[in-house]
Amino acid sequence: MFPWLAFGHMIPNLELAKLIAEKGHHVSFVSTPRNIERLPKVSPNLATLINFVKLPLPKVPNLPENAEATTDVPYDVVQYLKKAYDALEEPFTRFLESSNADWLFYDFIPFWAASVASKLGIGTVFFSIYTVPLMTFMGPAMFLTGAEPSPRTKLEDYTVPPLWIPFPTTVAFRYYEVVKIADSLSDNESGVADTYRLGRTIQNCDFVAIRGCTRFERQWFQVYSVHAHQKTKTNCKTKFCELRFTYVSLHFLIGFLFFYFFHS
Repeated sequence: MFPWLAFGHMIPNLELAKLIAEKGHHVSFVSTPRNIERLPKVSPNLATLINFVKLPLPKVPNLPENAEATTDVPYDVVQYLKKAYDALEEPFTRFLESSNADWLFYDFIPFWAASVASKLGIGTVFFSIYTVPLMTFMGPAMFLTGAEPSPRTKLEDYTVPPLWIPFPTTVAFRYYEVVKIADSLSDNESGVADTYRLGRTIQNCDFVAIRGCTRFERQWFQVYSVHAHQKTKTNCKTKFCELRFTYVSLHFLIGFLFFYFFHS
């Protein structure tokens, strides 16, 4: 498990790690020292199955000392945290090389992680903590990465539902909301726009796992799985899994991934 340095990302990944461990699988949860120390303690029956791997966060200019999570810095400093996180690519690669991992569950900020894992024969799962309406709203990977010209050319375009959503919806940003995150939609101090990170993450992984439920979000899953996640106009090989808020289906997904890896 390799989540982004925000507790809103780390906690869901830790909960998924527990569910995987409950199936009897060993899990390495990779983060920085201070973040691991601040995570909730794992129950004794899972302690031998979840290994917390501490990778020191590289120092970068403008990032305060001991800042290792978004909660440690104001919003305008988060891009420097992403820059430091990207600098973990080399130590993270060394860790994967020394591990016997079968699967990597990773976040969208380390868009480079899937390429590293794939070279080592490790299966990859982009575990999205975001809902399927938001993932669909953000658009196809080909637009996110700039491989194809995006129909969105100004911030106001994010305040209305996009053309690729074929049913009525009110899902959209308010203008003040999109203004606040404008630096994530274009080049920023981290050197990489969040939209590009998301697009490349979708393109490079073997599976996308989304927290949601088709019983309540069927239309959204249909659009996302058929259209909104397209890599290019003619090529889309990434498989998409629904990660429901139920104990049983989480176990089903985990079991399916391991079955797919060992029998494909």
